[in-house]
Amino acid sequence: MKSQPNQGDNGGSNNPPSALLSRISTDTYTNSDSQHATEVEPELVASGSTLVAVFQMGRYIRGGASNIGYATSSDGGVSWTNGTLPGTTTFAGGIYNAISDPAVAYDRAHASWLVTSLAISSTDTVVVSHSPDGVSWSAPVVISTTPDSDKNWIACDNTASSPYYGHCYVEWDDPSDSGHFWMSTSTDGGQTWSAPAAPADNAKGLGGVPVVQANGTVIVPASDDAGTHMIAFTSTDGGSSWTASTIISTISDHTVAGDLRSDALPTSAIDAGGLVYVAWQDCRFRSACASNDIVMSTSSDGARWSDPVRIPIDATTSTVDHFLATVAVDPSTSGSSAHLTLVYHYYPTAACSPSDCALDVAYVTSQDGGASWSSPTALAGPMTIAWLADTSQGRMVGDYVGVTYVAGRAFPAIAVARANNGTTFDEAIYTSTDPLIQARGVLSAKHEPPIPGARSDHAAREFYDEEGRYPRKPPISKRRMRRSK
Repeated sequence: MKSQPNQGDNGGSNNPPSALLSRISTDTYTNSDSQHATEVEPELVASGSTLVAVFQMGRYIRGGASNIGYATSSDGGVSWTNGTLPGTTTFAGGIYNAISDPAVAYDRAHASWLVTSLAISSTDTVVVSHSPDGVSWSAPVVISTTPDSDKNWIACDNTASSPYYGHCYVEWDDPSDSGHFWMSTSTDGGQTWSAPAAPADNAKGLGGVPVVQANGTVIVPASDDAGTHMIAFTSTDGGSSWTASTIISTISDHTVAGDLRSDALPTSAIDAGGLVYVAWQDCRFRSACASNDIVMSTSSDGARWSDPVRIPIDATTSTVDHFLATVAVDPSTSGSSAHLTLVYHYYPTAACSPSDCALDVAYVTSQDGGASWSSPTALAGPMTIAWLADTSQGRMVGDYVGVTYVAGRAFPAIAVARANNGTTFDEAIYTSTDPLIQARGVLSAKHEPPIPGARSDHAAREFYDEEGRYPRKPPISKRRMRRSK
């Protein structure tokens, strides 16, 4: 169905500031075993004047959702068409019990939109659906043949001069083997996929987010298996082989309060010159690791990375906790003139409880490749934690959000919740009615030394699949468990 931008829908304190926001989808499912109406974990990609957002719809507490929804705009974000992927779960004519972890990419060589998802049954399987227009979708094609699968992502080589133009790459990990990374490649628009290939050192971890340079080099930033380092591995031969992993940086992150799902997973973007940006939540610049900043590292080759720089949203003496961030780069800009947008979640006060945490969403921009940043602009909130979909690993807006550029203009895709109506939720996917303002930086990103002894305030990560296996069913209070499904 079509959805037009809503105007001035700000009729109460429970509403998001929708003079800036437009709701682009609604959970249409009614099956009694999942939570309605909930939409979470959006991803957003643009090509030309078309934007495609994908997200979970009808979230289960135990893991996954009733289906993957999509919202597509063919006019640069003015109007949207939405629906659900066919042939996936039993609610959509498929065979799977639930589905999760949607990510989208555009394959320019084959004029095809590709959505990878995690199909959930007795084991979890990575699948891909494809579409010529972002509206008419195929039934899913199975990619993974590993014992189990999790936290998939997708990227395509869209540079016509690249020797691997038209190659698309899907990443996932195997939680039955502490997150062993796997990569698969398609050269025919997502119709068929290569056998899984691993990094040369059999690296393990979580949250790989591949990007592709103009020369065809694929760079895959990720978190390692312990959650103590950001790492990266690459391919220079179109996905036939993958290098051993290299360290981007250590990770020092603060446990986000309020029983909210959040982990120090990377977000990645690439500019027109091939510079890769990786950002994540980190507390290394805060006394006693009391709250997180968003930090960023860059690389031109995936092997050598800059020291992480704190994005200066506010002072390190503030009480604000920043987390669940996504960065995008205007693909027509590069280097010291690159335009960046960072969308992130935050608590005004890090030390809060599920009953009084106030969840907000905001963004900052840079016009000089991250050297300086604008003051923050609010997008949504405050949201009460009880308004969010519940999961076995905490309340959920998603392990990631979406932001992308179309014709030099940035648009977000975020999950926004209003007050519940009894047992029915009101958590849906929104974008902005107008592009996010690209403001000149007023705060400089400085290279600062970390606080001496800064380290995470939680145990190392352990790996679990959707049913709580590998190695045991985790308690809900465990904060470093699997975060993707």
